[in-house]
Amino acid sequence: MTDADDTEITTKIEAAVFRRLLQHLDSRKDAQNIELMNLAGFCRNCLSKWYMAAAQAEGVDVDYDKARERVYGMPYAQWKEQYQSEATAEQLAEFAADSKR
Repeated sequence: MTDADDTEITTKIEAAVFRRLLQHLDSRKDAQNIELMNLAGFCRNCLSKWYMAAAQAEGVDVDYDKARERVYGMPYAQWKEQYQSEATAEQLAEFAADSKR
């Protein structure tokens, strides 16, 4: 296998892992973004921003709404209405404390 092949295979593997991550998040709509942020330091919105930035780095214009639709699997407003719950005071306090670090 050549270096070019390694890069191509690595890209394919990484793309498959990203698709699997999106499938997993889609199957865990109960995992709220605030929980993901507090636990892991990133959420679905972060993934959307990273997706948009990566697209722009490749010269592809993807706006934030389209990036979020890719990550959420539906328009964000629809996901928010159907699945997002209000953050608790404890979750917000933990998020605020983490933001100060």
